[in-house]
Amino acid sequence: MPDTHDSSPFEADRGREADRILVDRLRNGDQTAFVFLVRRYTGAMLRVASAYLPLAAAEEVVQDTWLGVLEGIHRFEGRSSLKNWVFTILTNRSKTRAQRERRSVPFSALLDLSEEAPEPSVDPSRFLGDEDPKWPHHWATPPRSWGESPEERVLTQEGQARIREAIDALPPGQRQVITLCDVAGCEPDEVCSLLGITRANQRVLLHRARSKVRRALEQYFEEA
Repeated sequence: MPDTHDSSPFEADRGREADRILVDRLRNGDQTAFVFLVRRYTGAMLRVASAYLPLAAAEEVVQDTWLGVLEGIHRFEGRSSLKNWVFTILTNRSKTRAQRERRSVPFSALLDLSEEAPEPSVDPSRFLGDEDPKWPHHWATPPRSWGESPEERVLTQEGQARIREAIDALPPGQRQVITLCDVAGCEPDEVCSLLGITRANQRVLLHRARSKVRRALEQYFEEA
């Protein structure tokens, strides 16, 4: 679920070779390369930063992060992916800003990724109860078909807007994890490292977030 669909040749590049090409161009002052990077990740960066900070402060941290990228690109050693490096700068600056502006509140209280209350992936009211004589625990209200081409409907401008709205409405931890995994395309280990969570927590938060986004899309298709 990327925020933008760019036709740049960078889109086809993968892995370390893609990073090497992009880093070389950034170091040489290639404005096209920098614009590509900004368009690709700014939306996801803003969602991650806004889990720590109010929107205005999050926007400032994103801009500050891009300045840090330009200033630090000559020191980038390629030990992690370029994407992971950018989001590491972002999360570190977001945490520092949050701690500075809320000195009286411990950081663990600002963003608790592990202690969210348990919640079902699907509303229990959509299933038949134990007392049903024929189909206990089966669907009472099954999911409706999304049509012959659900991918095309999701990729419409309105469909993408609904996805962004659903992600923005998630609790901070879920919003961060789904943004990093499904929008920015980070690997699970990268997400765990960036947010300081376990793989188990990452899986739970991602599952809950995807379930909620899917419910929002289901409602959108039903309305349509």
